[in-house]
Amino acid sequence: MLSNWLRFLTGIEIHPGAKIGRRLVIDHGMGVVVGETAVIGDDVLIYHGVTLGGKEFTRTKRHPTIGNNVMIGAESIVLGNITVGDNVMIGAGSVVTKDVAPNSVVIGGRTQI
Repeated sequence: MLSNWLRFLTGIEIHPGAKIGRRLVIDHGMGVVVGETAVIGDDVLIYHGVTLGGKEFTRTKRHPTIGNNVMIGAESIVLGNITVGDNVMIGAGSVVTKDVAPNSVVIGGRTQI
């Protein structure tokens, strides 16, 4: 009930089962969704409209693991049981469905620089 009330007030939906590290910042949080088995590291910055979602309905881990010091741009979608390494920047509007190596920049579909 608390989760639903907070979603109504903030526009942010974080499943109570998600594991969140220290100093998570959700900037302009309207439309942010964090799934049940998602794991978010320390010092993560998430902009509006980001989804950390699953690709299938199973009882196992099905949401992403986000490393430390990660920035996820507005309207990005990170799907599945994947790992986004430490010190990663995900550009706005990106769709990420595969693991991302540490110290990478992801722009659009799955481009690394």
